[in-house]
Amino acid sequence: MTSPLLELRGLRVRHHLPLDDGGHRLGAPAPDGVDLAVRPGEVVLLLGPSGCGKSTLALATNGLVPHAVAADVTGEVAAGGHDVAQTRPPLLAADVAMVFQDPDAQVVTGSVLDEVCFAPENLCLPPAEVLARAEDALRQVGLWERREDDPALLSGGGRQRLALACALAVGARLLVLDEPTANLDPDGVEQFYATLRSVTAAGERGVLLVEHDLDAAVDAADRVVVLDAAGRVATTGPVREVLADRAELLAELGVWLPTTTIAALRLRAAGVPIDPLPLTPAELTAALDAVTLPAPVVGEPDRPPPDRPPDARDAVISVDHLTLRRGGRTVLDDVSLDVARGDLLALVGANGAGKTTLAQIVAGVLRPRRRAVAGSVRRPGGAPRPGGRPARPPAVGFVFQNPEHQFVTGRVDDELAHGLRVRGVPDGEIAARVDDVLDRFGLGDLRDRHPFWLSGGQKRRLSVGTAIVCRPDVLVLDEPTYGQDRERAVELLDLLTALHDDGTTVVVVSHDMQLVAEHATRVVVLADGRVVADGSPAVVLGDDAVLAAAGLRTPPLARATRALRDPAWRAVTRLADLPAARLAEVDA
Repeated sequence: MTSPLLELRGLRVRHHLPLDDGGHRLGAPAPDGVDLAVRPGEVVLLLGPSGCGKSTLALATNGLVPHAVAADVTGEVAAGGHDVAQTRPPLLAADVAMVFQDPDAQVVTGSVLDEVCFAPENLCLPPAEVLARAEDALRQVGLWERREDDPALLSGGGRQRLALACALAVGARLLVLDEPTANLDPDGVEQFYATLRSVTAAGERGVLLVEHDLDAAVDAADRVVVLDAAGRVATTGPVREVLADRAELLAELGVWLPTTTIAALRLRAAGVPIDPLPLTPAELTAALDAVTLPAPVVGEPDRPPPDRPPDARDAVISVDHLTLRRGGRTVLDDVSLDVARGDLLALVGANGAGKTTLAQIVAGVLRPRRRAVAGSVRRPGGAPRPGGRPARPPAVGFVFQNPEHQFVTGRVDDELAHGLRVRGVPDGEIAARVDDVLDRFGLGDLRDRHPFWLSGGQKRRLSVGTAIVCRPDVLVLDEPTYGQDRERAVELLDLLTALHDDGTTVVVVSHDMQLVAEHATRVVVLADGRVVADGSPAVVLGDDAVLAAAGLRTPPLARATRALRDPAWRAVTRLADLPAARLAEVDA
């Protein structure tokens, strides 16, 4: 057997958490006593609930923990033949290439090409080889044509692809990828995993992959290591053995499973004899065609939208012929859109389609210079005011794609309280609201922690909490489930649904087509800055031609059911459409 490219033995990390007096205290261990190895030609998938130490473990592979991020580390880490504890990160750069959970954290230059050249240049490679590596890497991720652009002009998914290109250009034998597809559109996810398979096909490179979205990852991974909430190894083994044979255990741990596996668990709990559990849509189709299925009862959302845009008189936000140009590019092109009171509207589209820009303009957090924009955005609808006075404009809360872009204080509880204090809310009510949000989002034990010291999933929950604590009329969220484990994502989506049921209008930017199918009442598709579809999820997500043209994919459950022999089941697109499960712990 070949020697591992990475080997962890008993890895235990306790971060140094700063105190107000300038000292520090040790946090709880996460990870805690982890053994793990990655060999050449192997993709090892690391799973676990938010906060269990996955990102910390990734940072320990190249010495950033503890050499750059202060922590007490016990156990052994060997990478590329080096003892990481005794080797500074720059000396490991040629052996370990990493894509961070936040790609913005590793951008250091002013152009896409310079960014990819930066690491090979620092390895003192000949200029011709530097340029050859950079071109090859950028072509692999689809960014060669944008090589002269400033990275800041790329979408979130574009910057994620840029980070991957930088890692590929290094030529390191070990790639450590922390949530590398979180901001990629479905087409980009497929391309990413195709690239990953080609990278490891020769049998010389190995990959440690931290990922929540398993619908595409299952075909690329060879082994799985699952951590529990305490950061200990709960189970490990080949992909099918862990994700299918031990699916109930992973569900109990709050770890994501492939959508088709979750569907099969629900059906099995409802009495449908599915064995073994499927991991892909094609496997679910085959499993269901092999059994006698009950008649499905396909429900509709509580407030199904019309299959046409709402009447402008019902709009709380109205976008009228909006065009925006940035850096010589047309980001939004003649967009007209009315967000109706009571919508749970999903904005979907490929990376660079203009979704985040439109969401930021709708929320009022982006106000382009007048010469770069044409058209208008109005907020005509709001809560009625007593005494017959005109309705006030609706209050709009916004949650950024990158949580760190909105943190302004040094404590979790202060972050939640800040917006309320600005609004002059009484101290007693502030305390009550903050405690409620801390409890809802599982952040109570972290109230005195600096927001930047939270895990990626915890940061996302805090960013959502800062928006909802102010009780806005309209809530706009950019990729709200990014970085969340299954349990917390379900809690967050349940909370958004409850807010929506209570009258909050919700706008969600998402690449998760299954999430959109499950929760949205209306879907707007953007492509190249233009609205190309607007209607109910059943209509829009059922139009394969529109989705393909927009760089999107049919949700996994719909892919499985549309291929079934029983035509009655071809209308099943949501987990909620499946027969009711008898096991409460098996949930979407």
